[in-house]
Amino acid sequence: MSMEPRPSYVPNELLGRLVGFRLFSVQFVMDYVQLRFDGPTADMPVLNCDVMPSVEHNSGTLVDGQIGYADALRALIPGVVRQTREETRLGLRIEFDDGAVVVHPDRQDLVGPEIALLQGFRDREWMCWRPGEDSFEDLA
Repeated sequence: MSMEPRPSYVPNELLGRLVGFRLFSVQFVMDYVQLRFDGPTADMPVLNCDVMPSVEHNSGTLVDGQIGYADALRALIPGVVRQTREETRLGLRIEFDDGAVVVHPDRQDLVGPEIALLQGFRDREWMCWRPGEDSFEDLA
């Protein structure tokens, strides 16, 4: 199984493949969170967030450590991804009908060499986002 990155990365191309997929699981694992999706294909994408994402709802934005954060993230289940965005100074944004997950840490929130990893597509396409690279170049 080859895990080589794509030769020419196109922002939102891989993340955009989540549109139409349902968020079916949120798993907190020690110091990161996994968002698992299922949907219209046999793909089973997983987004590992090594930096905790923020959760946007009509009532505001919650971040890890705030009361109600975990509930807000779980409340997005079983939402279907309606739109994704990926760009510098925004990071990753996954929108559902009832809210959004945003991955764009401040420099002091960086805890390691990776911000997020998306994998689980049958064609083995994957992406690992790191500070200073691609859509996180503003965190260099």
